[in-house]
Amino acid sequence: MIQRYSRPDMVSIWTPEARFRIWFEIEAHATTALAKLGVVPQSAADALWAWWATNPAIDVAAIDAIEAVTKHDVIAFLTWVAEQVGEEARFMHQGMTSSDVLDTCLSVQLARATDILLADMDALLAALKRRALEHKFTPTMGRSHGIHAEPVTFGFKLAQAYAEFDRCRARLAAARDEIATCAISGAVGTFANIDPAVEAHVASELGLKVETISTQVIPRDRHAMYFATLGVIASSVERLAVEIRHLQRTEVLEAEEYFAPGQKGSSAMPHKRNPVLTENLTGLARLVRSAVTPALENVALWHERDISHSSVERGIAPDATITLDFALARLTGVVDKLLIYPERMLKNLNRMGGLIHSQGVLLALTQAGVSREGAYAIVQRNAMKVWESDGALQLRDLLGADPEVTSRLSPAQLDGLFQLDHHFRQIDHLFERVFGPQG
Repeated sequence: MIQRYSRPDMVSIWTPEARFRIWFEIEAHATTALAKLGVVPQSAADALWAWWATNPAIDVAAIDAIEAVTKHDVIAFLTWVAEQVGEEARFMHQGMTSSDVLDTCLSVQLARATDILLADMDALLAALKRRALEHKFTPTMGRSHGIHAEPVTFGFKLAQAYAEFDRCRARLAAARDEIATCAISGAVGTFANIDPAVEAHVASELGLKVETISTQVIPRDRHAMYFATLGVIASSVERLAVEIRHLQRTEVLEAEEYFAPGQKGSSAMPHKRNPVLTENLTGLARLVRSAVTPALENVALWHERDISHSSVERGIAPDATITLDFALARLTGVVDKLLIYPERMLKNLNRMGGLIHSQGVLLALTQAGVSREGAYAIVQRNAMKVWESDGALQLRDLLGADPEVTSRLSPAQLDGLFQLDHHFRQIDHLFERVFGPQG
């Protein structure tokens, strides 16, 4: 992932040095367990940990140089460590296979990356809650098919986003639990040359669970679910970003990304204030989702393993987590600083001559004894006149002059049907559903 769309803490998880350090910990913990079982001498484990206690630098270039000859990354790493530790290093990797190291390391990296993503989600949820409560009763236009439907509040819109991201967080926590598994089971996963107690020890030391049963690799359905979860979160990011982009359109302009002093919107048109952050989020969401199909295709490996998944995961694991980390942080900033224009919202609400209250009149007529079909026809024929006048006519006035309406509803009843408060009578209840009693 390019530096432009990355943040340091997440990037640090995926550096070669970080990967090699995890590899060492896996090998050293396994050697410790093997020593307790009497398979290798305790001096071997002691030598590894004594060297590690010096906080040695990891010479990535030297390891790469060895790999250029061996054509095998784990062997290159073990060779380099042996050069540093000495004779006792020969007891490393007893009964293990490369995938034990690679897959367990990937689990550690994905778990650590997910911890950052969960913190990102918490920050986003906090921002959404704050702004939702701030605009709990700010009237705005609810739209279906892009057309004025009925009034909502802007806080209601943000509460919807909060509930969606709250579900996303729960999915992400579950995905972390499922991906954080350890496999130290040897060639083809049978434990023929290594005791399951070694796996249990390594898993405990690294904060993982043991894989229930592996082949030579951790089953890739776990990874498929993980990346699918990231893809769903990315889609939720885009959903809110698209909503903000629509609300910033000149014809709507009910909300707007913060426009900083000195910021420029266009090299050609000095007046422009473009929704560049949320447009960027749509693009980043596409990148995260692009990891999903390859992850699904990685599930079907040949027999006990092949490495068709390996090159894919070397790309999608860092790219998807780094990109989503950046996107969640960016969306949090957008929500936190979002410019909201209640006056413009009210202006748009009133733009179409009261059409947004048509359902209330329809229901009132049916309650007054008119058939639903008849009531619909009465309201629609008056509403279409308002629509075709582009809001110049008022639905309340037309209905008040329609004998089929006035014979059933009094002027006071009609007036009561054109009040915004009616649409918001359940907002407290909905906020309590989303945020709990404090909502």
